[in-house]
This record gives sequence, C-alpha cells and structure tokens, in this order.
Amino acid sequence: MNARATSIAAACLAAALAACAPMPTTPSLSALDGVQRSGELRICLTGDYKPFSYQRPDGGFEGVDVDLAQSLATSLKAKPTYVKTTWSTLMSDFTSGKCDIAMGGISVTLDRQAKAAFSERVMIDGKAPIVRCADVAKYGSLAAIDVPETRAVVNPGGTNERFARAYLKRAQVRVYPDNVTIFDEIVKGNADVMITDQSETLMQHKLRPALCPVPLARPFQYGEKAYLLPRGDTAFKAYVDQWFHLAQATGEYDAVMDKWLK
Repeated sequence: MNARATSIAAACLAAALAACAPMPTTPSLSALDGVQRSGELRICLTGDYKPFSYQRPDGGFEGVDVDLAQSLATSLKAKPTYVKTTWSTLMSDFTSGKCDIAMGGISVTLDRQAKAAFSERVMIDGKAPIVRCADVAKYGSLAAIDVPETRAVVNPGGTNERFARAYLKRAQVRVYPDNVTIFDEIVKGNADVMITDQSETLMQHKLRPALCPVPLARPFQYGEKAYLLPRGDTAFKAYVDQWFHLAQATGEYDAVMDKWLK
C-alpha cells in the first residue's frame, strides 16, 4: 500500500471511530436554575410529623422545616410552595417531579438513596419507644417490648413501620393510618408503645405529658435526617448544603430548633 492509500485508510478509520463515539450531551437544567427562573421553590412535606412539618386544619404548614424551607426560598429569591405528600407516596411524588426538594424529618435510607439524592446530614437521630409515663420501666429494651402481650402501634409507609416489621416478631403490631393522632392511641390505652424517631418522642412528650420517652443508653437503631434532592443535580445539592452550613454557622438553625422544641 502506497503512502497516499495509507493516508486515505487512516482518515477513513478516524471518521468511522468518530461516528461511533457518543455525541456530547447538553447538561440538563439544574433545579437551582429552574427555581431562580420561576421564582418558586416547591417543597414536598407530609404535614404529619411534628416538630418538622404539620399541616394545620386551615391548610397551612408549620414546623422546623417549614421555617427552614422559607429561609432556603428567601435565599433563592423565590416563593415557597408546599406540596402535600405522604410517607407511602413520598418517593413516587418526588421522583415524578412534583417538588424540587422534600423536607420534614426525612430519614436517610439506602432505598431512598437509590432513587434520589440527599443533602448533607441535618440531624442525627434514632429509633426509641414512647409509652405511658407509668410504663417507662416496663419497656426499657427491645426484648421487653417484643412479647406477645405488647400492643405496638405504627404509622404506615415509612421507617417506623419498616423497623417494627423487622424487629417486632412476637408483639402485636397494628398499623394506624393517622400520624397526627396515633399517639392518642397510647394515651387512651388502645396501644402500649410506639417506636419512632427519638426527636419525635421528645416532641410528643411536650404535646402529651401523659406520654414519656423511654430513656435509653443509645437508640435501638442509628439514624440520620437530611433533605431529599434530585439525583445527579450536583449544583442544587451544593447550594442546599452551603445554605444549611451557613444557617448553622450563623445560629439561624439553632434559633428555629429552639422555637419548636423548647
């Protein structure tokens, strides 16, 4: 093969390889850009998890993450719009694009991580029991709770139900659909115990003095809370993480927590 033929063959090979190479893709619009362009930040909340989010009878939302969502929206010069979801439909609502961020005491789990992304950790938490104050000494361990005569109550679709199904093999486990009034079942004597996030046991004791958190050396299960973000959206995640870091550094986060927990 002469030099000219060799050159032509090399050029043809290069052209063929270029044709097979993947075409460069245009980065999809980040939620960060979308929020700034629309002037609206859509926040998914269950509205049934004090102190993080609670939907009042008038339809408005309040709580720790409602105040923080307002702060995040203000930093973006946007209006917060709260999108009602449930623990059972949280992931499908979020991944279908109904909201830009989900807040309200969301526990970090690998199942959720597989479908979406999380912000940096906003709180360390863990599973612990809450009972009638007269019964605190009776339910000091998971083994003491997991006996046939114990009536445990749990809300559907979240990490509380998952924990109960995994660890309560002998106790009676009843799913109660309303996460707002579920603790009244224990007060009324219709249930004996609920295992939920330790932060919630403290809040419920404040709201219902007849109920007491069971003191533990450490929670039954380690847990973290964070905000749910779109998978692969590094720009929005970086912004949310930086906003939260500054909220902590300036004392804004502590002030909000004190407002709702003290």
